[in-house]
Amino acid sequence: MARGKDRTIFIFYILFFFIVAASVALFQPMADTPPILANPPDEHARFLIPQFICKYGRIPSGFDEEIRIPSYGFSYGLYNVFPYIVQGYIMRFVNIFTDSRLLLLYAARFVNVLSGTAMAAVVYLIARRVFADRRFRWIFCFLVMYLPESLFMHTYVNTDSMCLLSISMMLYALVGAYQDGFRRGNSLWLCGGIILCALSYYNAYGYILSSILLFAAYFLEWENGHPHFRWRDMLRKGIFISIIVLIGIGWWFIRSYILYDGDMLGLRTRELMAAQNAVEAVNPLARNTYQDRGYTIWQMMRENRYLSGLYVTFVAAYGSTSILCSIWLYRLYKVIYYAGILGLAVCAFADRKQRKELAPQARFRKFFFHANMAFCMLTPFVLLVYYAYTMDYQQQGRYLLPVIVPAMYYVTLGLQRLGRIRWVPRLLQNIAVGCLLAAIVAGLLIMVYGYAFPAYLVTGMVY
Repeated sequence: MARGKDRTIFIFYILFFFIVAASVALFQPMADTPPILANPPDEHARFLIPQFICKYGRIPSGFDEEIRIPSYGFSYGLYNVFPYIVQGYIMRFVNIFTDSRLLLLYAARFVNVLSGTAMAAVVYLIARRVFADRRFRWIFCFLVMYLPESLFMHTYVNTDSMCLLSISMMLYALVGAYQDGFRRGNSLWLCGGIILCALSYYNAYGYILSSILLFAAYFLEWENGHPHFRWRDMLRKGIFISIIVLIGIGWWFIRSYILYDGDMLGLRTRELMAAQNAVEAVNPLARNTYQDRGYTIWQMMRENRYLSGLYVTFVAAYGSTSILCSIWLYRLYKVIYYAGILGLAVCAFADRKQRKELAPQARFRKFFFHANMAFCMLTPFVLLVYYAYTMDYQQQGRYLLPVIVPAMYYVTLGLQRLGRIRWVPRLLQNIAVGCLLAAIVAGLLIMVYGYAFPAYLVTGMVY
């Protein structure tokens, strides 16, 4: 009975995500639409790369004039562009049948719609591994995929969508490996996740580092109270994973090393190009950052309520962070997050005795896994604050979305702990879970069709 219900909910979960994401992808404009600015951030500059691939059938160099952003003096071609490569060659295939610029844009956008749909499936696989209670399994899935900003990232041309998919793949592999070992299937999932992450988004590289650390820590065992490594197993499985990953990503970094005089990440080349070609207002050599003005990081955060701005744009900010939702949506998620944090604190306090009873190896693995997840969640935040303080002030929570899978796991874990309060009847718990799931779905619908779509329709244009 439960299995049949789960199948029905899964079909709804996948189809609902796809339909809502597809509708946003079809109707949001790409070109600037002042004063509403309903267009996604920087899509017109990002789309230059798949357009180039569609036109010429080759991957552009960061120096190609056709993909350079005039005001900034450099191009996104300097960064990892694998998602754009996929979009570009699919556009090239579609171009066989039509020259419509609008349909080519849709072809590129729908790569990310499908990427998000695939992520939704992987998130469900993670939920099955980490939540035995099916009620909280679905809360976790809905919190990850139906957060309005999370869905938004899968509706326009960017590299974030595939990055989020890669993170879910790595976490699914690591959870599986820590439950039943680094078998061939878990290893291949990990390889695929690392490759996609390495070729899509630098800010998520913390997950690659944590994957390496967690892989090594898995082979640390205790005998007679003393730790030792299973070197042979670690090397055998590590070499297998390393070879696949190097084959998958090596070509790109070798190419960058050759094209950009040893600058494999393209960051130094970007600075040089911007210094030479950017307009004065955004020239990196003429920056007027908070650091340049002698402010502290804390003063920067207080001046513009930096953290509250990050929260709002993490939950829901469509267009060029210009389309916001009702204040009640942001309050809803605050209640959810605060409740999850409270439950997590209760969980940590109540489970102290149980943790002490674990064997040293199990205790170490549990602690090390959660420590790495904390590192993965902290890294994007630190990088964003550092970038805002020293280079370019950005108050955009979408840059924090790489944290969403582990963050929502901990929130759901806390909610699950609150759901174990014995004096609350099971029926009342089920009603509360149903209301929460309905509120999450309603919040997404209100954001998309109540706030974003009116802005899209006012512009009257997509391309």
